[in-house]
Amino acid sequence: MLSWEERRLMVKVAKLYYFEGWTQAQIAEKNNVSRPVISKLLNNAKKEGLVEIYIKDETVHTVDLEQKLEKMYDLDEVIVVSTAGYDPVMAKRQLGKTAAAYVGKNLQDVKNLGISWGTTLLSLVEEYPYERRDDIQIVPIVGGMGTKDVHLHSNQLAFHLAQKMNTSCSYLYAPAMVETDDLKERLINSKDIAHVLDKGRHVDMALVSVGNPYKSSTMKKIGYLQEDDLTSLSKAGAVGDIGSRFFDAAGEEIDHPLNNQVIGLDLNEIKDIPKVVGIIEGSYKLDSIEAALRGGYLDVLIIDDQTAQALVQS
Repeated sequence: MLSWEERRLMVKVAKLYYFEGWTQAQIAEKNNVSRPVISKLLNNAKKEGLVEIYIKDETVHTVDLEQKLEKMYDLDEVIVVSTAGYDPVMAKRQLGKTAAAYVGKNLQDVKNLGISWGTTLLSLVEEYPYERRDDIQIVPIVGGMGTKDVHLHSNQLAFHLAQKMNTSCSYLYAPAMVETDDLKERLINSKDIAHVLDKGRHVDMALVSVGNPYKSSTMKKIGYLQEDDLTSLSKAGAVGDIGSRFFDAAGEEIDHPLNNQVIGLDLNEIKDIPKVVGIIEGSYKLDSIEAALRGGYLDVLIIDDQTAQALVQS
């Protein structure tokens, strides 16, 4: 039990530090002790309940989720976006705005920026501000041609992001998936496509999302996946995809004909990119996100708070 004198000293030191704004060195000099003694007194004041620290801001909850997810999955950084009260459209827009701000602040060492495709990345591109980044080139890392919802394809996203940055981009003149292995071989061995794929393997940063092939699937919506494909993928253990490459619950790329028909980087090539930023929204993707994190494909995760909470609880 603390004596009166010990309690008095702790309170005195805490008041100077927390209320008067004194440094630990200043307090130590005033009391003729070393700075580590003051540090120990402040820590003990918290342990004894003499000092309680509150953060009066709603973002404390999201910061707590960020720190937990960083530790759970050994991520470089997690940004949790509060979407309370937003409808799905506004939630995705808020996620895109946050992701755009993150990318804009972290391009110092980026000369080639890779981009995949999908609705979440579309939100990022739409929210990205106009600026001059003419030392950066945008590179699609998966095929980007098609006739439905072309605004979601990687070539279109690369083009519009390059416009926003006032810079140039490459084009991958092939669909994300082709019908036969023979057609794939001919395409990836053509000079232009081989060149862009090689550039994709050497980007400094890549922007990706994670898909769930069974729920609200963009790949199904635009015609890449049919019902028999989904049945086959389920039997093979697929739980999600990155860049149209399917993986199982352990995060391993599955051995499936559809993976063999993708024009784009495979999952190991994506993993080798120095910084992969995953922008993901929707708790219906929970199993897909967990598997992607187990696979180690993401270095940075930007995610909505409801899905982040579900990830922590799972």
